[in-house]
Amino acid sequence: MARLVVRAADGATRVVTGLLGASPTAGRERISEADLRDLVAANTLLDPDERRIIDEVLVAGARLVREVMVPRTEVVFLAAGLPVAEAQRLVRTDPHTRYPVVDGTHDDVVGLVHLRDVLLRPEPAGRVAVGALTREVKRLPGSKRVLAALTEMRREGHHLAVVVDEYGGTAGIVTCEDLVEELVGEIHDGRHGPPDPGPAGLPAVVDGRLNLADFAERTGVPLPAGPYETVGGYVMAALGRLPVVGDEVPVRDDPADGPDAADPEGWLLRVLSLDGRRVSRLAVSVRRLPEPRREVSGPRPSVPARPAGPS
Repeated sequence: MARLVVRAADGATRVVTGLLGASPTAGRERISEADLRDLVAANTLLDPDERRIIDEVLVAGARLVREVMVPRTEVVFLAAGLPVAEAQRLVRTDPHTRYPVVDGTHDDVVGLVHLRDVLLRPEPAGRVAVGALTREVKRLPGSKRVLAALTEMRREGHHLAVVVDEYGGTAGIVTCEDLVEELVGEIHDGRHGPPDPGPAGLPAVVDGRLNLADFAERTGVPLPAGPYETVGGYVMAALGRLPVVGDEVPVRDDPADGPDAADPEGWLLRVLSLDGRRVSRLAVSVRRLPEPRREVSGPRPSVPARPAGPS
């Protein structure tokens, strides 16, 4: 009897909603990000600032963790066998509060250690090694979305995660602060120094670690997508070799012109400094085109005819 009642009620609901032009399952359907952004844009209860913030969060949340991580070349690792007494000397001169601990190479991360675990020990360090103080570390694939990664890390109570590449190696690390800043903008305090400048315009000097989206926002120069995440990676890919100081890479305003276009309009990237093999600082300027030749107005001077020679 209950089954019959449920079926009858369900059938009546479908009939009524069909007459009204609605679908009873509409609320349970998955909608795309574009549809959701259209709903936000059309909502009259949200003011322009609220719509802009929601739109920016949706855009930033769709980015990948590998685009906002700190690459492994910038990470300070501590060896598991390092004596705590020596680790104390290292962390006192470093601004970080959490350190991945490795047992062998950087791909063998066994945990993380907090600054207070190293410095605030009730007993003398003695021969205790850092490996004895490690905590569990979160691991995230580099292909995970920023918003999903932040939700997962907050739910599980992790502040730092190791980013793993497709081969299972360590690509870098990411913190909750990195993910939050990607969603809402830079967060500044006394430890981070003065805030980064806004849109710099051209000419400008930028960090080679800027990702493509931030670089375009800072300078107004769009770079084509490719097998790289940063402007420094773009320069290396364009050169086809390791860069050196003074290298210059032109960026065409219209890539459809082709690489052999004569004097294409665009910009110029110049390598100012390196950090090891990585591009550290770049100068960005408008590419100067040669001025067109001007035709001299007025009658052309007559050239006397050459006398005919002997035949």
